[in-house]
Amino acid sequence: MYLFVINKNAGNGSGYRTWIKISAALDARLIRYRHVFTESAGQAEDIISAILSEPEHWLGVAVIGGDGTIHSVLPALKEFGIPLAVIPAGSGNDTARGFGIPHDPLSALDVMLAGKTRAADLIATANGLTLTALAIGFDAQVAQNVNASFYKKICNFFRAGRAAYILGILHTLLTFKPCGVTVACDGAKNTYPNAWLTAISNVNSYGGGLRICPQAHPGDGELDICIVHGCSRLQLLRLFPTVLTGKHVLLPFVTFLRGKAITVEFDQRRLALGDGENLSAGPIEITVEPNALQIYAV
Repeated sequence: MYLFVINKNAGNGSGYRTWIKISAALDARLIRYRHVFTESAGQAEDIISAILSEPEHWLGVAVIGGDGTIHSVLPALKEFGIPLAVIPAGSGNDTARGFGIPHDPLSALDVMLAGKTRAADLIATANGLTLTALAIGFDAQVAQNVNASFYKKICNFFRAGRAAYILGILHTLLTFKPCGVTVACDGAKNTYPNAWLTAISNVNSYGGGLRICPQAHPGDGELDICIVHGCSRLQLLRLFPTVLTGKHVLLPFVTFLRGKAITVEFDQRRLALGDGENLSAGPIEITVEPNALQIYAV
């Protein structure tokens, strides 16, 4: 049996509309399933473990929602060893993009029913597990500003999650102030003055398709980190168009590291978001958990 977790509010109501299509397809194919509705990522976390504890042979947990809803079920999936299936219905859909899962819900369902899974690493901190990326600093503040904005709903309506993120960049650029950051990667410590962000990535894009760590691979047992430092606001603004294609790797104020254990400590308090969910605002110790999750993918 499959368990479907549906965030009705994801993607400005897209979660519920997607479920209508999926449930009709499941019933037509006589596939056994159970489903639960949630209205937030936090609510999903509270109920999934209890359901998976029941004496049932669970073939997978399919999340119909955004990256935040997926984030909330990661501990339970790891604990019970049950594969994740993704039916994208959020605004960014970075998980689906990172694993080549189609945006079309019925095509995504076909990926699950094909039965092919692949192993994925997880990003681990004291405050939880992350599948796609852990953003600390400017990019995390951008995401928070986008989530609190009026333009996110407009962009979601037109299925333009990337446009919302670009608007958020302009919004955040007006008030954000960079500061120093110390990054230790597998024991090697470096300090970067005037740092804007550090992005620890398990997949090669986030924020609706920004290729922040183009070389990142979710199953290689290592984490990729991008540090943007020592640049002006104008240079930062010019950076983001190049992130769409990954050409920012050539810029002198962008540093890339790769390792299994990373510590990030900014001189000032900074927001940290894992899969778009708030994890911490202080020094963060990050490790990789290799092959900790199975995910239905192409």
